[in-house]
Amino acid sequence: MAVRASRFVTIKGIKDGLTFQFDDTCDFEDLVTDLRFKLEHTHQNILTGPLVHVDIRTGERELTEEQKDILLDILSQKGNLLVRSFEEPALAEPEPEIYDRNRVQIVTGMVRSGQVLQHEGPVLFLGDVNAGGTITSTDDIYILGALRGMAHAGINGNEDAVIAASFFSPTQLRIADLISRPPDEGENRESHMEFAYLQDGVMKIDKMANIARLGRDFNVFKGV
Repeated sequence: MAVRASRFVTIKGIKDGLTFQFDDTCDFEDLVTDLRFKLEHTHQNILTGPLVHVDIRTGERELTEEQKDILLDILSQKGNLLVRSFEEPALAEPEPEIYDRNRVQIVTGMVRSGQVLQHEGPVLFLGDVNAGGTITSTDDIYILGALRGMAHAGINGNEDAVIAASFFSPTQLRIADLISRPPDEGENRESHMEFAYLQDGVMKIDKMANIARLGRDFNVFKGV
């Protein structure tokens, strides 16, 4: 007998991505089974094409860290799905979908070769940007992972934007309208958490520990 999808996972399209609503009364194993089934059988069409942001809603279900990791692992195996938010009961009530340029937003996943992740406002990306991949933002870009592809911050002309990464080895950097490539010796230097910024019309790269010299306001990280 063929396995049939249940209603433990509801997938809906929104203006800028998808929401995955998880049933909060079923067994966790049933939830996982239904999620896998929908991604592999009934909703394969959402796994093709450009990157898609995913907002996860768990209702009143309280997940353990292990259960949360299981769900995120299933979604991360799908090349074009990027988890943007994970709303759990302990969190404050969902904020209205209004762009707030003073608050950084967390996005998780991986940007593979040929993929482009576009974002408005400061973004903290938890994952790697591989060679051939691109990440862009109207504001700052912080990458908790490797930057091996291209990053463009301040795409609307914001020259105060910065680009930072745990492993800083980009193929190309852009801030506002200025384009720069890393120094030739960059590929051989030790891995540092570094950042790029503009000073007097010139792009410079420095260790992340020195970002305070720019007078950066990290209040944008409050509440993430």
